[in-house]
Amino acid sequence: MSDDTNVLIVDDIEQNLTAIEALLARPGLRILKAGSGTDALELLLAHEVALALVDVQMPNMNGFELAELIRGSDRTRAVPLIFLTAGAREQATSFRGYEAGAVDFLYKPLDAHVLRSKVEIFVELHTQKKQLARQLEDLRQALNLNDLFTAVLGHDLRNPLSAVMNGAGILLKTSDDARVLSTAGRIQASTRRMARMVDQLLDVARIRTTGLALQLEQTDYADLCRNIIDELGDAYPGCQVSVEITADVTGEADVDRLSQVVSNLVSNAVQHGTPERPVHLLLDGSRAECIVLRVRNDGVIPPEQLPHLFDAFRPGLAHKRSGKGLGLGLYIVKKFVDAHGGSVNVRSQPSTGTEFELTMPRRRPVQAAMRRTG
Repeated sequence: MSDDTNVLIVDDIEQNLTAIEALLARPGLRILKAGSGTDALELLLAHEVALALVDVQMPNMNGFELAELIRGSDRTRAVPLIFLTAGAREQATSFRGYEAGAVDFLYKPLDAHVLRSKVEIFVELHTQKKQLARQLEDLRQALNLNDLFTAVLGHDLRNPLSAVMNGAGILLKTSDDARVLSTAGRIQASTRRMARMVDQLLDVARIRTTGLALQLEQTDYADLCRNIIDELGDAYPGCQVSVEITADVTGEADVDRLSQVVSNLVSNAVQHGTPERPVHLLLDGSRAECIVLRVRNDGVIPPEQLPHLFDAFRPGLAHKRSGKGLGLGLYIVKKFVDAHGGSVNVRSQPSTGTEFELTMPRRRPVQAAMRRTG
């Protein structure tokens, strides 16, 4: 395909078409000529043009009428129009022209320098627009490829991680050697952390490509939270999490997604809290339409981090120092909560510590069971 940029000239006088073509001719610029409005519309349907130079006074279909038809089509409405006229500079004519979609008026006899300058501006803008479109498409393809690679990599890592986890579990059950037990415990803890990272990468890949398909069912938030706290006790021996429940805390939710939300919030609270004070988890079902879940600890989030807390790949300072996370946990929390139609907020002050608050609807409409969150 030719990379030449098309400029359309519409005039019912052949000599005018020839003269303007001669003025504009240069390598890289292709001049399309139309002797009537009908011919111009046919050319616009067949070619992409950077600019149309349209004579106002034409029989059958004048320039204003042609402009209205061009503006009425999705394919051609963005084409810049410059009207060419030999008429007097009347305010009414100019107003009608701009109302029809003109970007400028040029009066005959045409000034060759002015004509070339104006045409070159729109040709350059059109060229830049095409370059940006190509770059955007290249970026979109690169992102899709990256997401696909992440999903495949995450999937293929599951099998060896499971083998390592099972092997460490067998050692813990069958060996009496203290050093072996200590090493197996560290291997199991590291493998769990790697498995969480793989799960996070897979979740991000799903969020950015196919979206999240929620499997909603009636869920007891209290039972779910207690199970998560029991599981985290194995990963964080000695951690303390107090639970407070108010009223009925059952509602529709995707159990797997909600479990990951609670797990991410509680594990973050355990890691970034203070050993002297337990993490506090509150479930409040006193409102008929929603369930409120709060997770509080004594840690403090630096103010400069709060605006970016739910961004992807933005780990906190503790994670940066320890290298224990990818900075995806809170990003996934936000996306999962959004998919349920809920909201998540955070407050952090030295005097009160840090509190994450989730407001989750008790029931989601059927049409919202699948929500694109990428």
